[in-house]
Amino acid sequence: MEENKKSFSGSIGFVLAAAGSAVGLGNLWRFPYLAAKNGGGLFLVTYFVLVLTFGFTLLVSEVAIGRKTKNSPLRAYGSIHPKWKWIGPFAVIVPFMIMPYYCVIGGWVLKYALVYLTGGGMNATSDGYFTGFITAPVQPIILLAVFVFFTSFVIYKGIDKGIERISRILMPVLLLVVTGIAVFALTMSHSDGNVTRTGLEGLKIYLIPDVSGLTAGRFMGVLLDAMGQLFYSISVAMGIMVTYGAYLGDKENLIKSARHIELFDTAVAFLAGVMIIVPLFVVMGRDAMDASGPSLLFISMPEVFSRMGIAGMILGAAFFIMVFFAALTSSISIMEAVVASFIEKFGISRKKATIIEGIIAMIIGTIVCLGYNVLYFEVTLPNGAVGQILDILDYISNYILMPVVAIGTCILVGWIVKPKAIIDEATKNGEWFGRKGMYIVMVRFIAPLLLLILFLQSLGIIRL
Repeated sequence: MEENKKSFSGSIGFVLAAAGSAVGLGNLWRFPYLAAKNGGGLFLVTYFVLVLTFGFTLLVSEVAIGRKTKNSPLRAYGSIHPKWKWIGPFAVIVPFMIMPYYCVIGGWVLKYALVYLTGGGMNATSDGYFTGFITAPVQPIILLAVFVFFTSFVIYKGIDKGIERISRILMPVLLLVVTGIAVFALTMSHSDGNVTRTGLEGLKIYLIPDVSGLTAGRFMGVLLDAMGQLFYSISVAMGIMVTYGAYLGDKENLIKSARHIELFDTAVAFLAGVMIIVPLFVVMGRDAMDASGPSLLFISMPEVFSRMGIAGMILGAAFFIMVFFAALTSSISIMEAVVASFIEKFGISRKKATIIEGIIAMIIGTIVCLGYNVLYFEVTLPNGAVGQILDILDYISNYILMPVVAIGTCILVGWIVKPKAIIDEATKNGEWFGRKGMYIVMVRFIAPLLLLILFLQSLGIIRL
């Protein structure tokens, strides 16, 4: 494809861009909640094992497919095997569906960052503040437009001058801010009457495995939660890693780059847990750690900051700037997967493809915003959750299409073209593939089985 002739300047640019994609809102509002829900250290250990096995397998497979074919996800799978080209359109529909509502949430993050930067953080804790904001008719759409513009501008600038340049700036800053807030959280203490809670106590709750009442069924639930989180966290099954793989130079060490992405994503996810779980515990107690999703970021965390005085306002500003960076780097990668496919499918320029996708994202995003006021309705999804337009898009893309793409990829690699095709691509410069045996077993047997169970759970066919 025309634009794939441009590539990352080296493995560092690729790793930072791919890590930027992986480090998104899922790390920040889902990982801490699942860790708290699933016995702290028990979830962490399970997640870390899956990173080194399940995550590594899917990550290497997709990056190798991208680099081997030098195609967007739309055509990459068909280039590997013509009869499996159906995976390509599915892989592109996923980011196409995610992009609009992700930018809506990005607008919410921008709102809170601006509120704290302008000294209005205390207002964010008033009753109904978040609900009042998202149900407003105009402001969420304006902030959506600003977020879409930021994302589109980076994509418009291209691979090296856009994606790589912004990733080289934002990712080190993001890591620094996350680390700083996490370290500060450990120094915190708070008294409620005769009870004093400290940051180190919160860290113990986070790190020490809680195996009380552990059964095979409960462990299976922890495993599926950890796998689901990892699945969405590392940006597989949505065309992104195939797209970025196409921009990775043939002489770069693919295996080493995958290891670095694993490390970066896991480090940020772990630090996000410290940064969020510890302050929640210290300031509000054990029960506050049950929050997840938007309520965790936009209701629980502002409440924590409000109880910390002036330090909380400064910390809140740093926190929401960091969340904004995480959301932006992820939305950039989501949009790039779609734009690359538009360029290849229609033979248009990057600039035109970016403008078209930006307009589409804006239109659908506006409908998502209106889903909280004039278009409001509720629907019960097959997995039991009750949601609106945003939740429907999220459910179809994340819980239906992504497992289908991932299962298809595993079957294609494991049984049709065989793992050797990926291994040969990953080691074509003589690199050492240290987890080769594990990779083969994982891609052929274990990953498809786990993904199938996750898929059936998402459909509500099995419940754990």
